[in-house]
Amino acid sequence: MGMRTKTNDTTTTRGREAEAAAAIYLERCGQRVVERNFRVRGGEIDLICRDGKTLVFVEVRQRSRSDFGGAAASITASKRRRIVLAAQHYLLGKPACDCRFDCVLIEGEQLEWIRNAFAADD
Repeated sequence: MGMRTKTNDTTTTRGREAEAAAAIYLERCGQRVVERNFRVRGGEIDLICRDGKTLVFVEVRQRSRSDFGGAAASITASKRRRIVLAAQHYLLGKPACDCRFDCVLIEGEQLEWIRNAFAADD
């Protein structure tokens, strides 16, 4: 059991580092990070940003290698549904605004930002 915790700790640390790198990158590109790791029962959003008047929900995916499809392939339909669910909760009680779903994919030293990676009804 101790070994599993160590693996989870390492994965969590790498995930936080990837999210921090993505946040820095997005801010350099003009985005304003307004929230990190927004969680609700059944869903989570890594970063929530503002791009002008648009609210951007960002999924950060990191893979050390591109085996098994790499970072992009790891964003499954069920993962997208969980992100959309969390976004719906985040938006409750907030004024209506334009929204989009972006992904930042990190594979090794490569970082790729995909705007409008998917739609809420995908």
